[in-house]
Amino acid sequence: MSLHHDAVAVLSTWTAPTPGEEALREQFLDHLREHDDAMLRECVPGHLTATTAVLSHDGAKVLLTLHPKAKMWLPMGGHCEISDTSLAAVALREAWEESGISGLRLLPGPLALDRHAVWCHPPRCWHLDVEYAAVAPAGAEAVMSDESLDLRWFPVDEIPELSDEATRRLAARGQAALTSDSRALG
Repeated sequence: MSLHHDAVAVLSTWTAPTPGEEALREQFLDHLREHDDAMLRECVPGHLTATTAVLSHDGAKVLLTLHPKAKMWLPMGGHCEISDTSLAAVALREAWEESGISGLRLLPGPLALDRHAVWCHPPRCWHLDVEYAAVAPAGAEAVMSDESLDLRWFPVDEIPELSDEATRRLAARGQAALTSDSRALG
């Protein structure tokens, strides 16, 4: 299955938790129907991306990167690559590349959708962001990549002001999903 087909399948079966995200889900599916290259950075009006909130093993903290262009604390994430086969794989790859943490476990998802303007193709382009959460192994040590100005763990309920509501929402949903997943496993 191609990445494009995977995105259509994931978004077609995902139940949006809010009316706003349901509208985004429909917009993302329309975008996929209209653009064969919707998954790639080269799609100028916008392209699908994957973001991952990396949670500590107990879900108490979230790892955020100080993004060099946005100058904000954000979760790990980024562009799809031609070799990617699924949105979940993109989410996990980006989380590993930007956190340096091996052994991340992706929680069932996606957990959220977000659409925001970016600088990929001036004057403006859109990231159609499909958002996941992953859990780090106990004792995991993050390693800052060259894609970050800083990398820090924050309590999920104490994300700094220099962030955004989408980050807070994703971290909280990731924490809830981990709690739910732990109950199901345990």
